Amino acid sequence: MESGTHNASTALRTVVVGVDGSSGAEAALRYAIEEARRQGATLRVVGVWFMPSSAYMGMSLPTNFAEDCERAARTSIDRSLESVGHPADVPLEVVILEGQPAAVLVAQAATASVLVVGSRGRGGFRELLLGSVSQACAHHAHCPVIIVPDPARWASGKPVSDVAETPMASRAPATMLRP
Repeated sequence: MESGTHNASTALRTVVVGVDGSSGAEAALRYAIEEARRQGATLRVVGVWFMPSSAYMGMSLPTNFAEDCERAARTSIDRSLESVGHPADVPLEVVILEGQPAAVLVAQAATASVLVVGSRGRGGFRELLLGSVSQACAHHAHCPVIIVPDPARWASGKPVSDVAETPMASRAPATMLRP
């Protein structure tokens, strides 16, 4: 292909990744960068914050709550990009939205070539293999979903799951699910 010319299939490719500041999300970001590079795609890094249910029960929140949450999400993404190495050769979009994380990620990946998520994020239930967000994404996304295990858990020797070996041998195995 000549420089400067694009066909529709490459111009519209997007790899979407959810980042919440966890080590699992950072591993997913590393994987997504490599996947975007491999596909010649744009990398869309998505941060999500949500209004606590207490806000709907009459409890007041700080005046700048939404702005503070957006700023915290952006800081988390910036730190993760700094930690993994900002990909100068991969077009990058950063999207920060309010909502339930799985629903936002699925919506952002509606036209994506793939959605990449960590197997566990900042949520509770520490012993679950898949977090609720990765599980919901796997069930509801309309594109393939790659679930990257938390490297700390992988390195601990604890069983992770039946996973397929990734094309990147230096990475921990990831699970790829197709709709």
